[in-house]
Amino acid sequence: MPPSQPDCGLPYDAPNGSAARLPDWGAMTPRARLAAARLYLVCDARPRAFLDAALRGGVDIVQLRDKTLDDDGLIAAAREFRDAAGAAGALFVLNDRPDLVEACAADGVHVGQDDASPEQARAAVGEHRIVGRSTHAPDQLAAADADPDVDYFAVGPVHATPTKPGRPAAGLEYVERAAATAVKPWFAIGGIDAGTVGAVVRAGATRIVVVRAITDAPDPEAAARGLRAALTPEVVHGAR
Repeated sequence: MPPSQPDCGLPYDAPNGSAARLPDWGAMTPRARLAAARLYLVCDARPRAFLDAALRGGVDIVQLRDKTLDDDGLIAAAREFRDAAGAAGALFVLNDRPDLVEACAADGVHVGQDDASPEQARAAVGEHRIVGRSTHAPDQLAAADADPDVDYFAVGPVHATPTKPGRPAAGLEYVERAAATAVKPWFAIGGIDAGTVGAVVRAGATRIVVVRAITDAPDPEAAARGLRAALTPEVVHGAR
């Protein structure tokens, strides 16, 4: 289990008879885990070993985003994500397919500005799963923050990234805007890696989404651990 997660467990009888508490990940709702999340990984279909390594390093949310797969392929790939996330007490989110969330046993769905609306996504996944939303400009941020169907949103891209070709960078100013105004959980996204995470944290981000910083790393666990370390409360507060 990621040690950075909060102790949300239930009392149990310790061997010496003293009271103790252990995390009970199964009892935590997706929204409770979302509130504690800091590091969010988006990737294509990956083997279990890669996912386990990233989760050991401190990834709290893993999103399956693979535009090359058909429905059956997504459902098959989702099994590794579901099992890995479940074993680590992390969240598993499906990209852009609210209609497949149930079949994939995902904890929620993430929709972009050109995908299904949050209202449509919520209708498909129900009230207990989470719905995430991409935002790229202040008006989209404000709309997502006020939308009752949105549980969290992404802010970016902070830097231009090949993951979203043609999408202009929103810049650190957009991160500062989110830090000053947002009420809901939000994640900075776009070109964030070990070399850029410090500036993003100084701009006010306490949560980030990454892709290549972990997927392209020779050691996914070490890469995740380094990014997660940059998001610890001590580092975040000291950066401001």
